[in-house]
Amino acid sequence: MLIPEDASPETLASIERQDYPEHRTESSTASTAHDATLVLREGDMLAPGALTALALELALSGASAVAGLRVLYGDTVLGLDVPGLDAPLDEPDGIVFAPGAGTDWSSLPPEAKRRIGRPVILRRGPAPRIGAPLSIVSVTGMGTVGGAGVAHRRLSEALSLAHHRVTHEILSTRTAAAEWTDRFPEAEARIAAARPDFVLVGNVHGATRSLDVVGRLAGAYPTALVLHDLFALTGRCCHPRDCTRAETGCDASCPTPDEYPPLAPRRIAGMHARKRAVLAAPEGPLLLANSNWTRARSEALAPAPAVTRPVSLAFPTGIFRPGDKAALRRRLGLPEGDVLILVSSVIVDGPDKGFTDLRDALRAVARPGVGVVAIGRLDDPSKFGIDNLFAPGLVASEDALAAWYGACDLHVTASRHETLGQTPIEAGLCGVPTLAYRTSGLTTSVLDGVSGRLVEPQPGALAEALADLVADGAGRQALGAFARIALENRYSPAAAALSLDAVMRERGLIADGPARTAFAPMMLGHFPFAAERLRGAEGTVQAPSSPLVRRLRRTKQAVLGRRMPLIVRRCLYLASTLRGRTV
Repeated sequence: MLIPEDASPETLASIERQDYPEHRTESSTASTAHDATLVLREGDMLAPGALTALALELALSGASAVAGLRVLYGDTVLGLDVPGLDAPLDEPDGIVFAPGAGTDWSSLPPEAKRRIGRPVILRRGPAPRIGAPLSIVSVTGMGTVGGAGVAHRRLSEALSLAHHRVTHEILSTRTAAAEWTDRFPEAEARIAAARPDFVLVGNVHGATRSLDVVGRLAGAYPTALVLHDLFALTGRCCHPRDCTRAETGCDASCPTPDEYPPLAPRRIAGMHARKRAVLAAPEGPLLLANSNWTRARSEALAPAPAVTRPVSLAFPTGIFRPGDKAALRRRLGLPEGDVLILVSSVIVDGPDKGFTDLRDALRAVARPGVGVVAIGRLDDPSKFGIDNLFAPGLVASEDALAAWYGACDLHVTASRHETLGQTPIEAGLCGVPTLAYRTSGLTTSVLDGVSGRLVEPQPGALAEALADLVADGAGRQALGAFARIALENRYSPAAAALSLDAVMRERGLIADGPARTAFAPMMLGHFPFAAERLRGAEGTVQAPSSPLVRRLRRTKQAVLGRRMPLIVRRCLYLASTLRGRTV
């Protein structure tokens, strides 16, 4: 790095704390003698771990330059900001350049620049200049409980930390009516009253089977639809699996019309056409993809006029962080000396989670000294056929969930259908690597050889790789250490807000100007080295079912599987309608 000759003792101390080996050279040869050059201005200090974070992203991305957040402080933290998008910088601080890139951030093409969503530079100075905030309405079908709901809430919170005014709106609370409901007059009236500059929609299939409401919103306001799943691109399902009908037109031959989200076969073709009409409209919603795979599927399945852009999901990186493994195990009542394998999902034995493959892989390594922690709804733990099994059930507290993650050694998933895969990122932020199939969005959430391992989805591959990782303690620790750094760079709330900022600038909602993209001081609380970290959310999943409900659900699954026949759905709809009229 290029260090000012009059660097303060604090600056020098911050460099020494990076724990990098020192190699001195003349500044004139720095760009050719080293792998990268970091420019440090007078008085600036490096944030903890800054050099490692910058260097890892430079190596992984192949970019010419990488920049991180700048923390501005006086007697207290005043705010955080980031390098400008296009305007030349008068202060190129906190940017690491590869050889030959020079030190002019603005002259590099967009694909050569990367921004990481974690603090790099600490500077004493005035609060960052803030552009005009937007009024944003965040819309979900049934709220922010469950995987996609949590993801949408975190995106909305990231926008709030970027100084925008965010209003949350739920379309409905009547899931039994979703198959027959397309209009939401009360919710739409509240959205109109908020006079939004931008509407962020996601996870609507719990309230409706169509995209009609999304079309109406997009016709009135700039609107983006987050693809937490592929529901918007099919006739009814969230994940087509091996079905190819979405590519040619979903219809009554759908193989799973009674699975969630169910729809009568005779309505599927018409619903697919309606969805495509919404996406193809001149004022249709922008589609936001949370992984490279999801973007490719969106561009293949959406009608030609539709536009898809990338978005990074947000994770509370100060809550999901490595901890004292031994202390966590004592606290949770887990064996301190065992190798503990983690599996985590809202529904552990769900049809899209590859339960059979997962069970077989876990049985293959089961022995004394190897245990399994299964987080999520699991009505019948005996289905695993494993003695050393710990099943805490659904964990609705992010703080508690992070403790369970941090107590384990390895996370494994057999899912083949993920638009991204949130559990590999949560586990990786806690320093726990993931083993997964090389498929779907998992190829983005699991950095092969960095935050975990990917194997081909073929018989025996998962079990073989799992046995290798169980036996390789040093390898797991190395993967866990890199996972924390790389995933914090890419999935912090700041990284998510920056990805949405790019979308809104492209749409002309935010004008480029002298003000950098800036964040409230509270953003710093999302990072482990902050003096005051933010607490995690509560109530992130539904409350555990009673023993009676679990027994009834097991009985129903034994008779009907995961299906919900149309006659049963009609009865539930009628009952919910009558109940609503009597309240």
